[in-house]
Amino acid sequence: MADLLKVEALTKSYSGLAADRPISILRQVSMELRAGESLAIMGRSGAGKSTLLHLLAGFERADAGDIRWEGKSLAAMSDADIDRLRNRRFGFVYQFHHLIEECSAIDNVSLPLRIASMKSREATERASMMLGRLGLANRLEHRPSALSGGERQRVAVARALVHQPACVLADEPTGNLDEQSALQVFGLFRELAQESGTALLLVTHDHALAKACDRLVVLENGLLR
Repeated sequence: MADLLKVEALTKSYSGLAADRPISILRQVSMELRAGESLAIMGRSGAGKSTLLHLLAGFERADAGDIRWEGKSLAAMSDADIDRLRNRRFGFVYQFHHLIEECSAIDNVSLPLRIASMKSREATERASMMLGRLGLANRLEHRPSALSGGERQRVAVARALVHQPACVLADEPTGNLDEQSALQVFGLFRELAQESGTALLLVTHDHALAKACDRLVVLENGLLR
């Protein structure tokens, strides 16, 4: 498998209470992710796991170091280029589903396809198929408020995978679910990602989920171990 992501000596700090004493979050972080691979990142709360995901997705800029997706450096890209990269090559799943409450499940899932200018009928058909794979064929027209927590998170997974991204960045994707629901949702998540060759970069506190990934690393004191 080829390198999808390569990170070298990534550093990030934030201003502390004293202007001359910044708080170091990430120190010389280096890592790689191969196409189709699943990688779990664990660490205590406040260790910088979410900050790392934000940097990798281009939501924030690093102080130093290099992030390369498919050989292209984020540091060399404009904000517009990064937006296009995110829309075309990434999917996202968070602890809370972040679905659009006014839209049905199928409209939520078809949104990334519509953003990519796919024709409405094709986008709807693909979204319907993805929801069906996740056991939601009879929930297509339901709004998030009419779905259970596990169902809402499966809709979020479908939305992240429907456009077959190169990588899904997941921040505590099952953290709001009970243990049984979490394992069920993640099992479907990983199965569908493997089928499409999508890599998973997962931040989690759940040891069972982390152990189900191909690799596990720990972020501690600003360093990956």
